[in-house]
Amino acid sequence: MELLCTGRLRLRAWTTVDADLARLADLYGRDEVTRWLGGPPTVSMRELVERWQRVHELDPRHGCWAIDPVDGGRPAGTVLLKPLPRGVGEVEVGWHLHPDSWGRGYATEAARAVLDRAFGEGLVEVYAVVRPGNEPSLAVCRRLGMEPLGRTRRWYDTELEAFRLSAPAD
Repeated sequence: MELLCTGRLRLRAWTTVDADLARLADLYGRDEVTRWLGGPPTVSMRELVERWQRVHELDPRHGCWAIDPVDGGRPAGTVLLKPLPRGVGEVEVGWHLHPDSWGRGYATEAARAVLDRAFGEGLVEVYAVVRPGNEPSLAVCRRLGMEPLGRTRRWYDTELEAFRLSAPAD
């Protein structure tokens, strides 16, 4: 099911079809990706997709979606908008891209589309958290116009760079 389209991307729900599960296994099985996420998922890819579906069912504004280039090919990765753990109504935006899709601006484009939708549906601010040293993701936060808040352990049990973006004034 399609969520959003941009000029180059289509965002849709991940599914439990074999092609999606294989791409997720390839993405989240790569050290160059998971070192920035605190390690690989501790559940199967099918369970991961099912968790993401529940996040969306609890609040239709939230989810973890596949980033499909409109010109075809495999999903570039995942863009997410979900509640922060231990947060009080706080929501995070994030992106996990396959190395074969790095450097094309997909993370910024997908995150911008998700943020615009979230703000249009009433969210007033969104956070991003990035592991120190993850320069490509820090650059995405800057391109999105996010305000740096410094390092924190507020939501996760590790020190992360936090960013915030407020909804545009009407």
